[in-house]
Amino acid sequence: MSEIVTTRVPKELKEQMQELDTNWSEEIRAYIERRVRELSLLKLLEEIEADPLRPKVPDDSTALIREDRER
Repeated sequence: MSEIVTTRVPKELKEQMQELDTNWSEEIRAYIERRVRELSLLKLLEEIEADPLRPKVPDDSTALIREDRER
Protein backbone atom coordinates (compact mmCIF):
# COMPACT_ATOMS: atom_id res chain seq x y z
CA MET A 1 0.00 0.00 0.00
CA SER A 2 1.21 3.51 -0.76
CA GLU A 3 1.08 6.68 1.24
CA ILE A 4 0.71 10.21 -0.07
CA VAL A 5 3.37 12.80 0.71
CA THR A 6 2.69 16.41 -0.17
CA THR A 7 5.12 19.28 -0.50
CA ARG A 8 4.95 22.90 -1.54
CA VAL A 9 7.13 24.47 -4.21
CA PRO A 10 7.26 28.06 -5.41
CA LYS A 11 4.86 28.91 -8.24
CA GLU A 12 7.72 29.71 -10.61
CA LEU A 13 9.29 26.31 -10.00
CA LYS A 14 5.99 24.51 -10.64
CA GLU A 15 5.62 26.40 -13.92
CA GLN A 16 9.13 25.35 -14.95
CA MET A 17 8.37 21.74 -13.98
CA GLN A 18 5.23 21.76 -16.14
CA GLU A 19 7.24 22.90 -19.16
CA LEU A 20 9.42 19.79 -18.94
CA ASP A 21 8.31 16.37 -20.10
CA THR A 22 9.20 14.56 -16.88
CA ASN A 23 7.37 12.19 -14.55
CA TRP A 24 7.99 14.20 -11.38
CA SER A 25 6.35 11.64 -9.12
CA GLU A 26 8.80 8.98 -10.28
CA GLU A 27 11.77 11.37 -10.03
CA ILE A 28 10.88 12.37 -6.49
CA ARG A 29 10.16 8.77 -5.44
CA ALA A 30 13.53 7.60 -6.77
CA TYR A 31 15.33 10.45 -4.99
CA ILE A 32 13.61 9.69 -1.68
CA GLU A 33 14.42 5.97 -1.95
CA ARG A 34 18.08 6.75 -2.71
CA ARG A 35 18.31 9.27 0.12
CA VAL A 36 16.72 6.87 2.63
CA ARG A 37 19.31 4.22 1.69
CA GLU A 38 22.13 6.75 2.11
CA LEU A 39 20.89 7.93 5.49
CA SER A 40 20.34 4.35 6.67
CA LEU A 41 23.92 3.48 5.75
CA LEU A 42 25.22 6.58 7.53
CA LYS A 43 23.26 5.61 10.62
CA LEU A 44 24.68 2.09 10.46
CA LEU A 45 28.21 3.48 10.12
CA GLU A 46 27.68 5.68 13.18
CA GLU A 47 26.47 2.66 15.15
CA ILE A 48 29.49 0.62 14.04
CA GLU A 49 31.89 3.42 14.98
CA ALA A 50 30.24 3.73 18.38
CA ASP A 51 30.73 0.00 19.14
CA PRO A 52 33.18 -1.53 16.64
CA LEU A 53 33.38 -4.90 18.40
CA ARG A 54 29.66 -5.66 18.07
CA PRO A 55 28.84 -7.03 14.58
CA LYS A 56 26.04 -5.19 12.80
CA VAL A 57 25.98 -7.24 9.60
CA PRO A 58 24.35 -10.66 9.37
CA ASP A 59 26.75 -13.60 9.09
CA ASP A 60 25.44 -14.51 5.65
CA SER A 61 26.63 -11.75 3.33
CA THR A 62 25.21 -13.39 0.18
CA ALA A 63 22.05 -11.26 0.26
CA LEU A 64 24.10 -8.09 0.68
CA ILE A 65 26.35 -8.96 -2.25
CA ARG A 66 23.36 -9.73 -4.50
CA GLU A 67 21.66 -6.47 -3.54
CA ASP A 68 24.84 -4.51 -4.29
CA ARG A 69 25.27 -6.21 -7.69
CA GLU A 70 21.67 -5.40 -8.67
CA ARG A 71 22.31 -1.67 -8.31
